[in-house]
This record gives sequence, structure tokens and C-alpha cells, in this order.
Amino acid sequence: MSHVTYHIVQHDGGWAYRADGTYSETFPSHDAAKAAARRAAGEQRVAGDTHGIVYEDANGQWREELADGHDRPWTDVEG
Repeated sequence: MSHVTYHIVQHDGGWAYRADGTYSETFPSHDAAKAAARRAAGEQRVAGDTHGIVYEDANGQWREELADGHDRPWTDVEG
């Protein structure tokens, strides 16, 4: 199982959460950013349906995989 941490950080004159190097929208307060991060982290843990997926990898090769909808990451919020 993978792990995703949502970090609460100052960003663009306000507060945001960052996960895997990507920033959320900017929130006016630390508390608002933390609440949004908690919602996002919770949604990531929810199981979904299993689907076949097709994607292009970094080498330009097309890949087909079965994405197990029950293989969800463990998440947490820091900051």
C-alpha cells in the first residue's frame, strides 16, 4: 500500500496543502487549508471500482493495466 502525506504550507499569500509536489488552491487561513487537506486525504482512502486503464509511460510506450479500486493509499495530514 502506498502512502500520501498532505503538508499544510504557506503559498501565494495564504495557505495551501501540498501532496507529492503539487499544491492545492490557496486558502485564507491555516485552518481552512487543513480542513481541505483532511477532506482530500479522506476521499483518497475511499475504495472505488476496479477498471482497466490505458496510459502512455515516460518512454512513450502504451501500457494496459487493471487498476484495483480497493488498492487505496494510506494518507495523513501534517502541519
